Amino acid sequence: MGNTHYTKDHEYVRVEGDVATFGITDYAQSQLGDVVFVEVPKVGAHLKQGAEAAVVESVKAASEVYAPVSGEVIESNAALEGTPATVNEDPEGKGWFGKIKLANKSELDALMSEADYKTYLSTL
Repeated sequence: MGNTHYTKDHEYVRVEGDVATFGITDYAQSQLGDVVFVEVPKVGAHLKQGAEAAVVESVKAASEVYAPVSGEVIESNAALEGTPATVNEDPEGKGWFGKIKLANKSELDALMSEADYKTYLSTL
């Protein structure tokens, strides 16, 4: 999965062509506990890298999810609003939050590879 990148805030972004699918990592969902609410980004919204893109609430806390890359939201995972536990069950699969049409692919250079992210997790 060389096309998946990670942030230090525990978001992932999987790139296919000029579309980036993002959500939170397995580590993030495990720290949150049982997810009870997800607010996904609105289709048509323009996100800036590092800005708030979504909200996830668990029995422990509410957390912002930051956009790992800049671009326009072209699809949101509305299913999460009815079944937020999907984020716990399959965070890097069916638990994705949104899809962004990339505005600047060079932003990916600032993110971690899967190997770098695993190394980063070992320091926490």
